[in-house]
Amino acid sequence: MTETPPPWEPPFNGSEIEHLLGALERQRATFRWKADGLDERALARTVGASALTLGGLLKHLACVEDEKWGQALSGAPYGPPWAGMVAYPGDPKTYTFDTTGLTAAELYAMWDESVARARTRITDAISQGGPDQQVAMGADDGFVVSLRRLLCDIIEEYGRHTGHADLLREAIDGRVGEDPPPNWRLPG
Repeated sequence: MTETPPPWEPPFNGSEIEHLLGALERQRATFRWKADGLDERALARTVGASALTLGGLLKHLACVEDEKWGQALSGAPYGPPWAGMVAYPGDPKTYTFDTTGLTAAELYAMWDESVARARTRITDAISQGGPDQQVAMGADDGFVVSLRRLLCDIIEEYGRHTGHADLLREAIDGRVGEDPPPNWRLPG
């Protein structure tokens, strides 16, 4: 009997957009699994001289999801919870990794809700023009940036930070591995 692949497994033989979305979903699932099930203390743990924490990465990637699939995609301003927190749209130096006063549940919800919004926005954008369509990012400066570029950018962002999450999680409780176990599911 053939085993059903987990929902984050990219297709073995799909279209370009199916592969891009599959790669993104795999990165999202792996990152969320690395951060999953921890309390505030564990989410605030650092390794070595780095100030990075899993809680900070949850918050950062939640903001990146809303920035890419709001501001960069359509030019939409930041909404809650980012409005007023980001100095000016598109400046990655302004993303805050500060999780002071946030509970683990709030950090997980922040990421989960941003990803849910992103999925809807991506699906809508793909149905309206596919990966070749021009997005808002760069338009004011005369650059033509495609939806494909945004997808590649966020896959790269997750790749970088999932590597950070690997190190942080292993230091917290020894969890290692490339992918979540087959029985694990993304919350929501």
